[in-house]
Amino acid sequence: MDEHARYGGVVPEVAARAHLEAMTPTLHEALERAGVTLDELDAVAVTAGPGLAGALMVGVGAAKALAVATGKPLYGVNHLVGHVGADVLRTDGSDIELPTIALLVSGGHTSLLLVKDLVGDVELLGETIDDAAGEAFDKVARLLGLPYPGGPQIDRAAADGDPKAIRFPRGLTLPKDLAAHRYDFSFSGLKTAVARWVERCRDEGREVPVADVAASFREAVVDVLLTKALNACRDTGVDRLLLGGGVVANARLRQVAEERCAAAGCSCGSRRSTCARTTAP
Repeated sequence: MDEHARYGGVVPEVAARAHLEAMTPTLHEALERAGVTLDELDAVAVTAGPGLAGALMVGVGAAKALAVATGKPLYGVNHLVGHVGADVLRTDGSDIELPTIALLVSGGHTSLLLVKDLVGDVELLGETIDDAAGEAFDKVARLLGLPYPGGPQIDRAAADGDPKAIRFPRGLTLPKDLAAHRYDFSFSGLKTAVARWVERCRDEGREVPVADVAASFREAVVDVLLTKALNACRDTGVDRLLLGGGVVANARLRQVAEERCAAAGCSCGSRRSTCARTTAP
């Protein structure tokens, strides 16, 4: 995180070099924590995508080398499906009830999946056509003078703001957009709307109400995410919604998800809440 903080966001080349530097120490630490040697492993698995090309190449290259050196089989894993399955890795985790609609929201990805089987039957219903939600949080945080990463900073600032103070646009939610992009997301226009609003405020010599802007922006993102996700639940007849990815740490997203899922009659994705929370393994 510190590597990217000085640039205000993820720089692909920096990310790839950081992966390269961290690869060997990470492998040694993982083996040590697990109390095993390479010879005791059954297979090598690696994130094959989606993601930043440079970072993926580092991981795939290391995995191929390990597979050749040890004679173990090599498996490519879809990063997004990994988010869905992450909950089962926790010591207090439970089996995932399937089928489920999975809403994955991270720094680089915003996707809706219909998951019938974690290994063999995952359908991509929709994804972002421009900025992911996490990217939008980072960029809006920078506009407001908040540090990177933007997600937690926006969350903290929004706690004291009014989510109804400013009506920011909800991307791809108009009837004409829903016809062609019912399950797709777009946050570029929202980010631009926030930038124009902040610029106008400063041009008029007014102090930017950071808390209200943060709360209103966050509300627009949450509204779009859950509207699309619950549309998918309704259209497919699947009454389970599971949330995954780093942006799910957002307090407002979790709160509204539980409220709207309960109102829509969606069952919980875990035994603790209406929507299961997962982080990347």
